Amino acid sequence: MATEYGQGYGHGLGHAERGLPEHGGERRHRLPAGLRAPFETRSWREFGYVLLSLPISIVLFVYAVTMVSLGVGLLVTFLGIPVLAAGLAGCRGFGALERARARALLDLEVADPEPLRMRRSGFMAWMGAVLKSGTSWRSLLYAVLHFPWAVFSFVVAVNVWAYGWALLTYPLWFWVFPVWAGQDGLQLYGDETHHIYLDNPFEITVTALVGLLFTLATPWIVRALTMVDRLLVHGLLGPSRLATRVVELESDRGVVVDTAAADLRRIERDLHDGAQARLVALAMDLGLAKEKLTEDPQAAARMVDEAHGEVKTALQELRDLARGIHPAVLTDRGLDAALSAVASRCTVPVEVQVDLDERPVPAIEGIAYFTVSELLQNISKHARATWAAVDVWRVENRLMLQVVDNGVGGAAVSGGSGLAGLTERLDAVDGILVVDSPVGGPTRVTAELPWRTV
Repeated sequence: MATEYGQGYGHGLGHAERGLPEHGGERRHRLPAGLRAPFETRSWREFGYVLLSLPISIVLFVYAVTMVSLGVGLLVTFLGIPVLAAGLAGCRGFGALERARARALLDLEVADPEPLRMRRSGFMAWMGAVLKSGTSWRSLLYAVLHFPWAVFSFVVAVNVWAYGWALLTYPLWFWVFPVWAGQDGLQLYGDETHHIYLDNPFEITVTALVGLLFTLATPWIVRALTMVDRLLVHGLLGPSRLATRVVELESDRGVVVDTAAADLRRIERDLHDGAQARLVALAMDLGLAKEKLTEDPQAAARMVDEAHGEVKTALQELRDLARGIHPAVLTDRGLDAALSAVASRCTVPVEVQVDLDERPVPAIEGIAYFTVSELLQNISKHARATWAAVDVWRVENRLMLQVVDNGVGGAAVSGGSGLAGLTERLDAVDGILVVDSPVGGPTRVTAELPWRTV
C-alpha cells in the first residue's frame, strides 16, 4: 500500500491534482448557462422525453388498469391469477423500456431490478414469482402514478415552449394579422367597446423580450419537471433498497475474502523468505558446528555465536510478523497503547490522542489500528514531513480516526493505489475514508468506522 500511496506525494500527481486541464475534459463556454440552455442538446433531449411521456404513459396506464381490473375481476375463477400475472409482467417490460428511455434522454443510469427468483421451473412457478416480486408491484405503481404527471408535465412544457418561441419571433410574423386576420396585431385584451392590440414598435419589442424570458426559462422548467421523472424511475423502476444493500454486502464480502487471501499470501511469503530461510540456514550452521566441535572447538564456537545472532534476527522477524497479524498490545491494552507503540516507530514525531470511554469490538479495533499503522508508514516513507498527529474519538455510533502531517501533500485515492485499497477495506465494514491533501500540504486523512461494542 505504501508505495502506491506515496506516488501521490510529488511526481505521481495527475492533471486533476495539479490543477491543470485534462484532455477530453469539459469545454469552457463563453456564454453563460442561462443563455445557451435553449440550444443545448440536453435541453432538447429532456423536452423530447416530456413529449414522449404522454403517449407512452397513456398506453402504459390503459394496459395496467385494464389488465389488473380484469385479473382482479376474474379472481373468482382460476383465470384471474394468470391474467394478473401477465399484467404485472407487462408492467415489468414497460419498466425496462422506461429505464432505457431515461438512460438515453435523461442520462439517468438506473440499475436493473432483481430478477425473478423461481425455486423450480414451470408456468406456475413463474406466476408465483411474478406475483411475489416487489419489482412487479412497483412497476404497476409507476404505471398508475406516471400518467397524471405525464399529462401535467406535457401541458406545462408544451405551452411554455410554444408561447416562448411564438412571442420571441412575434416581430417576424405580426404582419399576418393585418394582412390575413383583419386586425392590427395580436390582441392583448378586448371586450365589446375596447380592443388592445400589440401593433406598435414598442409593444412588439416588449412582446419579443417577454418571449425571450420565456424561452430562456423553458429549459429550466422542463429540467425541473424531468427531476420528478428521475425520482419516479429511480425509486420505482430501479432495484429496491434491500436488493441494493444485498449487492453491496456481496461486494464487501468479496473484498474481505480477497483481503484475507492477500494477507495469508503475504504471511506465507514473509515466513518462507524470512524466518523459515533463516531457520534452515541456522540448522545447517549448527550441524556444521556440531561436526567441528571435536576437531576445531574455536571454529565451532564462532559458528555457534553466528547462529545465536541468526536466532535473534529470526525472532525479531517473527515478532514483526506477529505484530502485523494482530499485536498483543492491542489485545491487552487497547488502541491508545497500540497506536502509541506504532507512533514510536515512525520516523517523524507523532502526537497521539485517543479519547474513548470504552473499547469497540476487536474487529473494528483491529481495522482502526491497521488503518493508522499504514497511514503512518506512508508518512515515514513518502510525506517528507517533520510532524504528524493521530486523533481517535467517538461520535455517537461512529469511530473517527484522523491522521495529519505537514508533508508535501498530493496524496489521492486513485485506482490501484494503496489508499484505494484501504478505502475498499473500510467500505467492507461500512466505513469511509476521506483524503484532503493539496499539493504542498498539509495532508489530512479522516477515517470513519461503525462503532460496535461487545
